[in-house]
Amino acid sequence: MESSGMPQSTTPRMPCTLQSLARRSLLLRHRKEARQPRRISCEATGGGHVDRRDVLLGFGGAVAAGLATDRGAAIAAPIQAPDLRNCHRPDLPDTAPDTNCCPTYRAGSSIIDFRPPPASTPLRVRPAAHLVDREYLAKYERAVRLMKQLPADDPRSFEQQWRVHCAYCDGAFDQVGFPNLEIQVHNCWLFFPWHRFYVYFHERILGRLIGDETFALPFWNWDAPGGMTLPAIYANRSSPLYDERRDPAHQPPVLVDLDFSGTDPNIPRDQQIDMNLMIMYREMISGAKKTELFLGQPYRAGDEPDPGAGSFENVPHGTVHFWTGDPRQPNGEDMANFYSSARDPVFFSHHGNVDRLWRVWRGLRPGNTDFADPDWLDAAFLFYDEDARPVRVRVRDCLDTATLRYTYQDVGLPWLNARPAQKSAGTPAPAAGSLPATLDKTVRVTVTRPRVSRTRKEKDEEEEVLVVEGIEIADHFNRFVKFDVLVNEPESGVDATTAAATMYCAGSIAHTPHMMRHDKEKEKGSVKTVARFGVCDLMDDIGADGDKTVIVSLVPRCGGELVTVRGVSIGYVK
Repeated sequence: MESSGMPQSTTPRMPCTLQSLARRSLLLRHRKEARQPRRISCEATGGGHVDRRDVLLGFGGAVAAGLATDRGAAIAAPIQAPDLRNCHRPDLPDTAPDTNCCPTYRAGSSIIDFRPPPASTPLRVRPAAHLVDREYLAKYERAVRLMKQLPADDPRSFEQQWRVHCAYCDGAFDQVGFPNLEIQVHNCWLFFPWHRFYVYFHERILGRLIGDETFALPFWNWDAPGGMTLPAIYANRSSPLYDERRDPAHQPPVLVDLDFSGTDPNIPRDQQIDMNLMIMYREMISGAKKTELFLGQPYRAGDEPDPGAGSFENVPHGTVHFWTGDPRQPNGEDMANFYSSARDPVFFSHHGNVDRLWRVWRGLRPGNTDFADPDWLDAAFLFYDEDARPVRVRVRDCLDTATLRYTYQDVGLPWLNARPAQKSAGTPAPAAGSLPATLDKTVRVTVTRPRVSRTRKEKDEEEEVLVVEGIEIADHFNRFVKFDVLVNEPESGVDATTAAATMYCAGSIAHTPHMMRHDKEKEKGSVKTVARFGVCDLMDDIGADGDKTVIVSLVPRCGGELVTVRGVSIGYVK
């Protein structure tokens, strides 16, 4: 397991030899099916590493071009903005025959590079959806109504807005230079920045339509007790914010379940709130101490999609999607399926909160710079702006929300101290089953811990990480998939409705359905991924800090028969 995506040395880079690069390229040709990102780094005599761009500049165009276009020997490089002219209409089963994820392409349109708004632009303040007043609501409804009235082929129209999400999430775009590989912005380090830009341009278009430069989208504040129901502004059937394809059992005043697995828990309201807050604590604090554990795994040009989501993308992001979807629809439309989720205006409110919590996470870690990797910072996407122009944006353009001229209403963080209470752990349930296995039932395996009884300083420097390897999810376009990962689950068991909020839970894998590319290499699309959970605090809480082995339980909650897992191990991340 790699320690991190951060540079290990500031020593000036020195070019490696063409011969050494060629040897590495030859090795990479035999790693076509490898799930880990392919990255070439040549050791320099000074202990530094050679940046891929130094190599390309040093070799000249012909050699560089040849290496960069051979999938098996790809040099690590950022994901590039797709070619809008080359969009595949994905074959979406059980949907309307005219469903098309491809955004409008206007021949002759010149792509412009993104420039942030001037510093003199008014700062837009995104309000909590449950706290907005009538004046704001009237403005918001008018903006969405005008967007829905635009011609369907207008890049700013509501029709085109949802197509953008579908295209980037259901295999419509090829990676530039890799025609057999799709672009996928979920289950990787692109999740947060792509959705930040998506909400940003949606907001800018709405503001332009009503001539209000200060207009800001609301956010669904589901991480606080006051906001844990579907915001009432979206429940009015006569409002343009209403979507008829939502779960009728989850209308206000029903509380959202941030651990939703398809069945509503029969527990008191106060207990549901406490569970939600403890889950937030795990995903934002105890399980998210290192960048890649929160943001997700590296994903570069030439990589297969889905290298691994950050913990927050699975829960609560994925579970809120599932909770709002309509079980009466063939594919859980709208929000329980990525192809249709952005058809619901609440999608942008949901992702406003996701974006806000990324901002909060950064603020909780002074000095954190997220990934310093240029392959993350230079990853590029295309969106249409408020003037209907195609704009190329890069991750580095969106890291500072103040530069983008927006912020969020301060509503507090009630989960900051919601750590699950430590209890006597008791005897762990014995191992049962073995890996690899299909998760049609609970599997428990013994896992060795390479290091035990580490000092506080050692734990702060290197987080202990539970790695669930070789996860494969069969084609699940109309099925949500979720399983929990528990450590030393007691022999007496834990209540399934509250397990995710106990000290034993390392986290969950929760995959919202979407379409994987069907191409010459795959008869049927499937997700192949890895999950990583920070467990330093968990080991302390369950009294296992000195244990050389632990029992890890993989507990299926929804769609487990579609899931196979190859292995579980312990690693460390700096």
